[in-house]
Amino acid sequence: MMRARAISRDVLVEELAELIAARPPREWVRVAVDGAPAARPGRLADELVAPLRLRGRPVLRVSAGDFLRPASLRLEHGRTDPDAFYEDWLDAKALRREVLEPLDPGGSGQVLRALWDSRVDRAYRLPYQELPAGGVVVVDGTLLLGRGLAFELSAHVWLSPGALARGTPADERWRLPAYERYEREVRPQRAADVVVRADHPDRLAVLVQDEDHE
Repeated sequence: MMRARAISRDVLVEELAELIAARPPREWVRVAVDGAPAARPGRLADELVAPLRLRGRPVLRVSAGDFLRPASLRLEHGRTDPDAFYEDWLDAKALRREVLEPLDPGGSGQVLRALWDSRVDRAYRLPYQELPAGGVVVVDGTLLLGRGLAFELSAHVWLSPGALARGTPADERWRLPAYERYEREVRPQRAADVVVRADHPDRLAVLVQDEDHE
């Protein structure tokens, strides 16, 4: 059973920044901020940058949306197939190769911030960036957990089914079965290190596992 602890957005950001900055100071830290687009995980990921830098941690921001597969592969089963969205849209191998594995112990530290521009369906052709020792890469995206991606800390921004349906634009509601499948198969509320309930953007809560009901 989960219990909710009400929290302001500012305090949430500070608490997450403290958790991340508490990692060993010379080690890279890979952070996932996961959630459906309606939960705005990118906003939370962006808000972590300044407080982490104030704590002496270099930061690179990466969006999983810049690591989608080419349209010929992503849309092979059509543009509105929820199972394809769940299984085939994210190029998890590329995200692992270009962003996460370079930050393994002994890695190169050379990170590619964006690979594929899905709006025009072509590569970005960006240079690699070196993340100094002790640096943090913050990756936002949807359906990130349960893929074997290496993160030292993961936060999941959760919406109740009703809030998710209300917040999802009409032309994207075909994705709702994929989010339901994610809840059922991955159980992100248990998989993530930190779970934030965001049904009301101005009234957030951190969901905490009740030890008496584990």
